[in-house]
Amino acid sequence: METITALGDPTRQRIVEMLAGKELSAGVIASKFEISAPAVSQHLKVLKDAKLVTVRADAQKRLYSLNKDGFEEMDEWLQRIRRYWIRNLDRLEKILRDEDKAAGRKK
Repeated sequence: METITALGDPTRQRIVEMLAGKELSAGVIASKFEISAPAVSQHLKVLKDAKLVTVRADAQKRLYSLNKDGFEEMDEWLQRIRRYWIRNLDRLEKILRDEDKAAGRKK
């Protein structure tokens, strides 16, 4: 999943967190990091390719904001994983309860 890979980098995680507050220009985003503006631009491209951010032109600025579509896709994936674990944990709980009951009878 491209969204998970994109969020695997701490710089991109921080960019997403910054954009959770409001739309920001590439320059403002870059000013918050000690890496070059081209490096930040590459991070923004990865986030855009993963559908996690959108970009729009405003005169000479490029304004970035979060893209709900990418996060909805990730949320759907997480829901599937959660359902898997819930089913398996429910089964484990039943097995452990059955074992406790059987051990209680043997005493």
